[in-house]
Amino acid sequence: MRTMWNFATILLIAIGGSHNSALSQDYQPDSLLTNHEFQFSRLMYAGGNCLGFGYGWGSDECVDWPHAEHHFMQGLIRLTRINGAIVSRHDGGGGRRITLEDDSLFNFPWLYAVEVGSWRLNQTQAEKLREYLLRGGFLMVDDFHGTREWAGFLNSMMLIFPDRPIIEIPETDEVMHVLYDLDKGTQIPGIYPLMNGQTWEKGGVKPYWRGVYDDEDRLMVAINFNMDLGDAWEHADTPGYPEPMTAMAYRFAINYVIYSMTH
Repeated sequence: MRTMWNFATILLIAIGGSHNSALSQDYQPDSLLTNHEFQFSRLMYAGGNCLGFGYGWGSDECVDWPHAEHHFMQGLIRLTRINGAIVSRHDGGGGRRITLEDDSLFNFPWLYAVEVGSWRLNQTQAEKLREYLLRGGFLMVDDFHGTREWAGFLNSMMLIFPDRPIIEIPETDEVMHVLYDLDKGTQIPGIYPLMNGQTWEKGGVKPYWRGVYDDEDRLMVAINFNMDLGDAWEHADTPGYPEPMTAMAYRFAINYVIYSMTH
């Protein structure tokens, strides 16, 4: 573990504030990033508004905002040497919500999207996201469950990458070991199913860790299907949410962040 930590740290120092060589070609410093090398960036694929004073009310893309961001960034800063921006648990300050119409998208190496079973991208949005990913960006999708939501997710993914397969992430993939050695056997549930004694919802009994890769075998899209990592972060200090599941949710996302900043 110590060896992998040092390797990741050396890579982060080597790339500095540019995050990713492909993205940095047209990089323009953002005023909100002046003092931080990483900011939590939520993809607002429908362009909606997040409401509710920290309870993620609003459109589907806002679920768990900003408590999920707040808790995750605290963990990322505590557990790594990444200079990350703390996100306010009240108004989301310190994080970013980015639409596909916003060209500042290319300033951020890592995007998080939730409830993607209900996203409906148009052709222009799909082309923009494809460009972002092929230029070195990384997308983590989370919190969608069951066959119906998988079909909804695929409808837009086929617009983004009609020629690239979605595959199971191999156990040997670097993203599974870049900092933590990850266990794909643990299903990370939302808190409401858990309160009813189950780790799944909407028929999504089995967890899947899937991905889309570029021509150099770089993971571009990390697909957490039949899971809800955002709830695990959000409820990190909720007594009823099991600590092992929260810990695994942090580890997966931290690996994704480090991978995105070093590949």
